[in-house]
Amino acid sequence: MDVLVRLLQLLVLLLTLPLHLLALLGLWQPLCKKYFPYLMAVLTTKTNRMMESKKRELFSQIKGLKGTSGKVALLELGCGTGANFQFYPPDCRITCLDPNPNFEKFLTKSMAENRHLQYERFVVAPGEDMKQVADGSMDAVVCTLVLCSVQSIKKVLQEVHRVLRPGGVLFFLEHVAEPEGSRALMWQQVFEPTWKHIGDGCYLTRETWKDLKKAHFSEVQIEWHPPPIKWLPVGPHIMGKAVK
Repeated sequence: MDVLVRLLQLLVLLLTLPLHLLALLGLWQPLCKKYFPYLMAVLTTKTNRMMESKKRELFSQIKGLKGTSGKVALLELGCGTGANFQFYPPDCRITCLDPNPNFEKFLTKSMAENRHLQYERFVVAPGEDMKQVADGSMDAVVCTLVLCSVQSIKKVLQEVHRVLRPGGVLFFLEHVAEPEGSRALMWQQVFEPTWKHIGDGCYLTRETWKDLKKAHFSEVQIEWHPPPIKWLPVGPHIMGKAVK
């Protein structure tokens, strides 16, 4: 199986050789950072239609986290274009964090379209180093389709745990690896080296549920859902929450 995967990886690499050459020369990443937000803005409408019921179910729980001020301090990790804003309940104070500064103008537009929310600030930083966010300052943290592309899931979850107040909740919706030994996992392995460049660092074969269970949360709830788009190598989704 390993030999077959490597042969197929080589075939895909040859078919996408210009992309890999640009990446090797250090030219692809700057281009991707600049134009990836435009791609995400186009895809947001379609993905929100497909995931609407899941997102509404997940984020309906946020309103129960209001503090004494009557508002929810919410950090969205890897906020992208603000695709989740429409699903958040009123009285959320939103801090957005993303390592790509090119998302800011899309966030401003999304927040203007969602007046039920209070936009606090946009922090340009990776999830592994959120030093601009104070300890215990957040009632909720949200990450959707983000942990697939971070450098270290373990470090991100450590930072999430740090910024959450006691009893605060991480809400997540992530795609993960197909079952071990399956043909679908084999194809994920084949496409992953190329997919990482197309998807701005997205890995297809991460077993994110294991990292969530190993993190120091008092409670972790995980639901499994089939992949929404069957013809893509993106695998099943996990949805749930982790309580500090």
